[in-house]
Amino acid sequence: MTKKERYQFVVNYFQEHMPNPETELVYDNPYQLLVAVILSAQCTDKRVNMTTPFIFEKYPDLPSLSKASFDELFPLIRSISYPNNKTKHLIGMAQKVMQDYGGEIPMTVKELITLPGVGRKTANVITSVVEQQPNMAVDTHVFRVSKRLGLVPQKLTTPLAVEKELVKNIAPELIHKAHHWLILHGRYTCLARNPRCRECGLQQICLYFHQLLKQNA
Repeated sequence: MTKKERYQFVVNYFQEHMPNPETELVYDNPYQLLVAVILSAQCTDKRVNMTTPFIFEKYPDLPSLSKASFDELFPLIRSISYPNNKTKHLIGMAQKVMQDYGGEIPMTVKELITLPGVGRKTANVITSVVEQQPNMAVDTHVFRVSKRLGLVPQKLTTPLAVEKELVKNIAPELIHKAHHWLILHGRYTCLARNPRCRECGLQQICLYFHQLLKQNA
């Protein structure tokens, strides 16, 4: 099977079984999404969704968050991983958007990564979810699934390298969907420790699955 055929198989499968994938973070606008994505680093979406309503009730927009103090915000995100850093990041992010971007969240990766708490992965999420830009956020799920399926070479060792390979081989208009396809597949089927290979509709082309078959032969 050629690389092109492998990608086409994966795309066709997800277009049939998951035609309209979406982030599992709950948000109403770009401000809320940015806050949620910053909080979601090394934390589950479920935990973030339990926390953000209290934040948005007290800080409904960027101007109010930019005026928050550490001691006011910290208790609201105490249950999130790395609460000290994330409290500082959220306040710093809001202040920088107000000061440098006129209160409007920028929508380019280059600008977004200038904000505290926003790395390339977060910037890719924001731009792809809000504006369907062809940017691929590579988290642990995307990294793992894309390698197991054989979409990217095993030798690629960084999220950026995996990102570039995926973007190069997926149609631009589908990249924002593919981001969610790979994440959700990794979250519910292609699990890190006990992948549900027998339930997976991609086993026909999956390198990981065929390796397991050889080992158990």
